[in-house]
Amino acid sequence: MQITRAAEYGVLGLTALARRPLGEVVMIETLCAEEDIPNSFLGKILQSLSKAGIVKSARGSGGGFSLARNPSEVTALEIIEAIEGPISLQRCLDEDLGCEHSGGCALCSLFAEAQERVKEVFSRTTLADLTGRHIPNGLVRQARSRASDAHPATPHPTPLPVAGRIPLEAESTR
Repeated sequence: MQITRAAEYGVLGLTALARRPLGEVVMIETLCAEEDIPNSFLGKILQSLSKAGIVKSARGSGGGFSLARNPSEVTALEIIEAIEGPISLQRCLDEDLGCEHSGGCALCSLFAEAQERVKEVFSRTTLADLTGRHIPNGLVRQARSRASDAHPATPHPTPLPVAGRIPLEAESTR
């Protein structure tokens, strides 16, 4: 199983919405700039999320998207499955495809257990949880750009000191 770019962009777009007051309408260009997501791609993804009742769309001037529900009530599993469809680690776990070995297959039962654990993690992780530990991609890129503009001769960013550890430059001067 691999989460697609669509699901990744969907989660990132929703974190951008979740940083705002519930119901605030945001233009798609703003969300794309904040998370460094292609505009046309995010528009299609948000339509899927709208059909699932996770976001609302507003047309016309001042239109855009807003969250339809509180971020603490929306799970990562809901988001991913609204975009990708039901999670299935292996074809034998897909109810539509079935498996010729089902019923007594050791692999099918192993895949089923792994799938349930993945779904458990995704279902107990909310959009609010994800938003709380996410730094917008666009802000990270802007900060890196400003840092490289301010120090064009520095090929690599200076590492941040680890708490309780003296930076290397200070160690060499002792």
